[in-house]
Amino acid sequence: MAKTAFVTGGAGGIGQAICKCLADAGHKVAACYIAPEKDSALQWQAESKAQGNDYYLVEGDVSSFESAQSMVQQIEKDVAPIDILVNCAGITKDTTFKKMKEEQWKSVIDINLNSVFNVTKQVLDGMLERQYGRIVCISSLNGQKGQFGQSNYSASKSGMHGFAMSLAQEVASKGITVNSVSPGYIGTKMVMAIPQKVRDSIVAQIPVGRLGTPEEIGAVVAFLASDDAGFITGSNIAINGGQHTQF
Repeated sequence: MAKTAFVTGGAGGIGQAICKCLADAGHKVAACYIAPEKDSALQWQAESKAQGNDYYLVEGDVSSFESAQSMVQQIEKDVAPIDILVNCAGITKDTTFKKMKEEQWKSVIDINLNSVFNVTKQVLDGMLERQYGRIVCISSLNGQKGQFGQSNYSASKSGMHGFAMSLAQEVASKGITVNSVSPGYIGTKMVMAIPQKVRDSIVAQIPVGRLGTPEEIGAVVAFLASDDAGFITGSNIAINGGQHTQF
C-alpha cells in the first residue's frame, strides 16, 4: 500500500537515490532543501518529474525545531500524513579536535543529530495515532568506528543510532519501527570530486574493491520502509563493502 514519505536532505546525493527508491516502491515522496540549494533542488525536481517521479519539495532548516514543524505541517496539508521518515540531512566540518571551533562542533551536531529530534518529534504523534510508522536514520561508517578529524561528525552519527535503538523500544508495540543505516564510502558527486589518487587509496581499504552506490543505500532504506521489514527495529544496517564489521 502506498505511503507518504519525508526525506530530509532528500535533494542531496544519497537523499536523491533514497527518494527514487521510495517512489519506485509506490510511495508519495516529499523532500526538503535549504534556501542556498533552491535552484539545484528545483532542477532535480523538474528532471525527476520528466522521468516519472513527481516529488513534493519544501524549503526549511532541520536544525530549527520551528522550521521542522512548519515543513511537516506543510507536507501533511498539501500531500498527506507522513508514514515514513528518513532522517538523511547532514554536513561535515572536518578538522582535528585541537583545531575545532565551537561553531564547527555545534553546526554539525545541530544539523546531523538535533535535526533527528526536531523532525521526528513532528511526525511521531501521528504515527502513534495511526499505529504505523517507519523511521530510518542515515548514520555512517564513521559513526561506528570513528575517524581522524571527525570527532564532531562521528559523534553526531553515532548518536543517531543510539536514538534509533532507544526510540525503537518505546514504539515497537505501536506498529512503528526505528532503524539506522550506516553507509561507508559511496560514489556521490562529492566523493567523485576527490582527486583520483585519494579515491584509489580509499577503495584500497574496501574489501569488495569499489565504492558503494547511492542506489544501494536507497534500496535498503526502501526495504526498511516496507511492510516486509516489520520485524526489524532498533537495528543498524552497515553498508560499507566489508570495510568495517561488527558482531
